[in-house]
Amino acid sequence: MPVFVILIIFSLSFYAYYKIKYFRSHRPVERRWIAAKSSMALGSFVFFFGINQFFLHSSMISFIVGVIFLLIGGGSVWAGYRAYKHYLPLVIEEAKQMARNGA
Repeated sequence: MPVFVILIIFSLSFYAYYKIKYFRSHRPVERRWIAAKSSMALGSFVFFFGINQFFLHSSMISFIVGVIFLLIGGGSVWAGYRAYKHYLPLVIEEAKQMARNGA
């Protein structure tokens, strides 16, 4: 399905964007926060790829691979979201602290 192909491309693009942003950041907590967003983007890539497997071929192997990708991608999105929520207040505090220090 073309919709899932577009979603796969978007999620892979966001993953690359966040990885580049991760390597450019020098703040430690912000790096972990960006890594969490990167994990969510990679998880959504694997998740949408797993959904796309159901429409490519109608075989049992394709179904099994799709289910495995759905589980791995969903778990990665869930873990990334939890890390994102954990680091968000810490990133805000780190940014305020850096603004006070003039860095």
